[in-house]
Amino acid sequence: MRFTSVLYRRVRKYVAADQVGELTKTYSNLPDRYINRVMRQVYHVYPKGPQYTKVDQGKDDHFVFGPERPWEYEFLKRNNPADYSRKFKPPPLIEPIKNWNIFKGDRVEILVGKDKGKQGIVLQIFQEINSVIVEGLNTYLRDMNQGEGNKFVIKQEAPLLVNREVALVDPSDLLGCEVEWRYTEEGDKVRVSKRTGRIIPIPKAAYETIDFKTPTSYKENPNKDTKEADVMEVTFKPSLSTFEMDIMKEQNIEENRIPVKSFWY
Repeated sequence: MRFTSVLYRRVRKYVAADQVGELTKTYSNLPDRYINRVMRQVYHVYPKGPQYTKVDQGKDDHFVFGPERPWEYEFLKRNNPADYSRKFKPPPLIEPIKNWNIFKGDRVEILVGKDKGKQGIVLQIFQEINSVIVEGLNTYLRDMNQGEGNKFVIKQEAPLLVNREVALVDPSDLLGCEVEWRYTEEGDKVRVSKRTGRIIPIPKAAYETIDFKTPTSYKENPNKDTKEADVMEVTFKPSLSTFEMDIMKEQNIEENRIPVKSFWY
């Protein structure tokens, strides 16, 4: 039993979170070290020694992304390291989009499928698979089987590719258009419709995080937050006195006793 437990000893391998999109990190409001920790892959490592059989089990440094976040249970289930059939199924190659044009809160038009020609609002962005989810469109029926006597079906949106299946809607005429990034005279980077030449502003929903907090919606609490005028005000001056000495100074207490001599060896 001891030999078996040593033979199948498992270690964890860190994988950099560079495969996760920048918009996903911004939405999560989580540090990279946490994303690295939850995305660890587990594989078999055989101990050193001639008595152990060296069989290469392989290492999986690439992940199969889907309509879930890297810190969710569904992502871990999709990339289960105990599923040895995954090493025979290489993950699909997805070319990352350098200039991302569609954000959360944008109005887009669907170009394919049963909802072709319909328009909707983007609810979620999955930069890892170049896809977005549009509210109430491109739906399918999902069977939610949660045990005997608890079966029901829900309608769920499926992801759509941003480079082939959706088009950003120009708010000036409410028609789909192609966009490109340009710079204004002030140096700001903006989205511009190629057809009309109008600027398409980024919606406020794009700045929301998983906590649904935006910088503009935050209200300052005068009882807890430091006021802007008091930021540079010095409220503490360090000294070599102890806590008891500070209390005595504040209460105007004078120490008249002579301390006993102490010796340090």
